Amino acid sequence: MANNAMQDRVNAARERVNHEVIPALLEAFPGQVEVIPPTNDQIPQVYVASAVHESVARWLKERGFHMLVDITAADYWPKREPRFELVYHLREMPEKDPKGEKGLGMIRIRVKLTEKEPVHTLSHIWPMAIAAEREIWDQFGLNIVGHPNLTRILNPDDWEGHPLRKDYPLRGPRALIKPEMPADENRYHPFVDAEPAKEGE
Repeated sequence: MANNAMQDRVNAARERVNHEVIPALLEAFPGQVEVIPPTNDQIPQVYVASAVHESVARWLKERGFHMLVDITAADYWPKREPRFELVYHLREMPEKDPKGEKGLGMIRIRVKLTEKEPVHTLSHIWPMAIAAEREIWDQFGLNIVGHPNLTRILNPDDWEGHPLRKDYPLRGPRALIKPEMPADENRYHPFVDAEPAKEGE
């Protein structure tokens, strides 16, 4: 019975997000938000223009979405332009709602980005974004502005490139060199120019 009650509460929260939260979001940001059909997990989701994604985040937090569950990114190269997406999962926190009318609602925010397009950090809204955004920059190289410490977090500080980009060499920098000796094949090498510079250039 307890499981059934919880599932009913989750379903009710999902319906409220679909029929109350998202319509209000569309009204608050006309032309900047687009509803997307849900995936198999049935989490309500929207595309948000990069210019307003920080404002949308504040708007949602003020309306009960106090928890940033996670942030990730995706690279759709070469099939789509803009090639990148930032993806945020937000959840309501039941203890933040004394009346017990909310809670358990989730929403997925997706932001399409080009390679150089700036997108503002959300670390000042949700501190847990600090580490997650560092990882996204480290792995995808997205242009996250306003971050307090946008440095490598998984790769060494002197690593070149962003390994989760679809056009990143499968074997990393070593894929770009022709080893002189067989043992060189599995050694780390920094990136080199595909065409060696001619003397005097």
